[in-house]
Amino acid sequence: MTDASESHYRKLERMYLGAPVNEYFRPTIRISEGEAEVRIPVRTEFFHAAHAVHGSVYFKALDDATFFAANSLVTDVFVLTASFNLYLLRPISEGTLVARGRVVNRSKRVIIAEGVVVDDRDREIARGSGSFLPSTIQLTSDIGFR
Repeated sequence: MTDASESHYRKLERMYLGAPVNEYFRPTIRISEGEAEVRIPVRTEFFHAAHAVHGSVYFKALDDATFFAANSLVTDVFVLTASFNLYLLRPISEGTLVARGRVVNRSKRVIIAEGVVVDDRDREIARGSGSFLPSTIQLTSDIGFR
């Protein structure tokens, strides 16, 4: 791994953490080549009426992990989620959601990444896959890439 790659991953992490939506979710992220891990501490504010985390939080964790796995391979522009499939497997109501994403295929135009979410006991609670496309949005300090 080169210093340039490491710099790219850290800039992506800072961009992610600086996004206003993450002030609410309070995640952490770690990015490497073709992979990313997002951790979101479970809070009661995420619960639906049956006292477990709403599926939208599962989606956020998986989309973020797979998105940044994909963007780790694209150094000039922001990628966009083109499609995403999500499978909710079991509820979670405490601990930490840990989403791990990895790129499984890359063509000239489309990047496919898969992800899994586990709980603190390493039980799989969700799974998903997405397709990501390079956009025309440059990775610059204007969007927090610094």
